[in-house]
Amino acid sequence: MEIKQITDGLKKQNITRLILESLPEWFGIPDAREEYIAESGNKIFFCAFDNDKPLGFLYLKETGKDTVELYAMGVLKEFHRRGIGRQLFNRAKEEASKQGYSFMQVKTVQMGRYAEYDRTNKFYLSLGFQEFEVFPTLWDEWNPCQIYIMSLR
Repeated sequence: MEIKQITDGLKKQNITRLILESLPEWFGIPDAREEYIAESGNKIFFCAFDNDKPLGFLYLKETGKDTVELYAMGVLKEFHRRGIGRQLFNRAKEEASKQGYSFMQVKTVQMGRYAEYDRTNKFYLSLGFQEFEVFPTLWDEWNPCQIYIMSLR
């Protein structure tokens, strides 16, 4: 398995579509999924490959001059819990630091709402993110938004 930074916009979108469409538990809202796919084309983007097969991806979105967001991430379900997400994150964190960002944030559904997202929350906490704030209606009342942050310094 190899982590590569991808610069071709169409390739980023194709990888994002392939992975997200295979993860309906997390990316089942079509409009939101299409937004993630469209946005991926011009972002800092990493992909985990097994030979030429994409196994997972992660991309970053600048949210301020000092802050970058882990905006979208997905790993094929059959490859979960094999360290791929952590390797993608480590590579992205390294690049964000190299580019001069001071902080990284990530948004997800608040812990305690859905089992799938509880696993996601625990993963982010295991990476070193810390709870910042919950926005109960940022997305909608059924999906309260938990924001985690991390210093890159």
